[in-house]
Amino acid sequence: MKFWKAAALLAGTLTAAEAGGTAYFYRRTMIRNNADMKRTMKMAGTDWNQYMDIIQDRKEKLLANPYQDLYQISDDGLKLHATWFPNQDAKKVVICFHGYTSQGMNDFVGLSDYYLRNGFAMLLADARAHGMSEGEQIGFGCLDRYDAMGWIKRVIEICGEDVEILLHGISMGAATVLMTAGLELPVQVKALVSDCGFTSPKYVFTHVLHTMYHLPAFPMIQIASRVNQKRAGYGLDDCNAAREIRKAKIPVLLIHGDADTFVPCSMCEEIYENCASDKRKLIVKGAAHAESYYKDMQAYENALTELIERCVTDTKSKENES
Repeated sequence: MKFWKAAALLAGTLTAAEAGGTAYFYRRTMIRNNADMKRTMKMAGTDWNQYMDIIQDRKEKLLANPYQDLYQISDDGLKLHATWFPNQDAKKVVICFHGYTSQGMNDFVGLSDYYLRNGFAMLLADARAHGMSEGEQIGFGCLDRYDAMGWIKRVIEICGEDVEILLHGISMGAATVLMTAGLELPVQVKALVSDCGFTSPKYVFTHVLHTMYHLPAFPMIQIASRVNQKRAGYGLDDCNAAREIRKAKIPVLLIHGDADTFVPCSMCEEIYENCASDKRKLIVKGAAHAESYYKDMQAYENALTELIERCVTDTKSKENES
């Protein structure tokens, strides 16, 4: 009898500990006010100090261009924000989606030089529960894909039916564009670029728990998924980029660093294997999380140029030639 009482007490203690651990994990990860950029950057392990001079220089050049704030209302009533750089009314537009705990004006500062130089207008979206966008529950691509469709429609409204759109995402933003590929995209969307995208929140959280916290994912992830289903409307593997990309109809460029310990390069390989459309892959040696562009700018830009030359028509150049 004493044994069973002790066993019951131990089971109750473990259950309480698991519940407490899950609540702590959920609050730190899924809720806007508790998700911290400095903690995310520390976990990702990328040394950004070495690139700050070029980032600052390109930020100053980016902000020297005309720009304006744009807003849309999401399907569930959130006011979402983006920064719009029209680039002399260009008919080529890249819509950019940032990573977890970041915001639109952060992650694409470096790449802005390439896109503006090559005649693209840029829309830098703040994901729900990030930057100047409303929301408390983070979408991890699962909800953000519908917000992405809203920004696509907004760009078409601004630029006209003859606009050509490229989607480019980094980390959580990459998962967003990959998941968006599973939706019925307007014909104006010509291709997408995924830089260090993950398959689903479930599997990236599992990886982080195992490798960084040395904790088992079960039952924490399962409990958190049920809680999130009730609070945010999606389970942590309800939408998976590796499954959604099976529906893709547009060309896809996948980029990943082979030294990424935050989102493992194996996720890129899984997504690549499942991609149903024209696909290309660039694995950057020695690049940590979201570092690929800075680690090898030439290879990154060459891959973008090759994609754009295949998929995006420079309408202004054609008009000038005629």
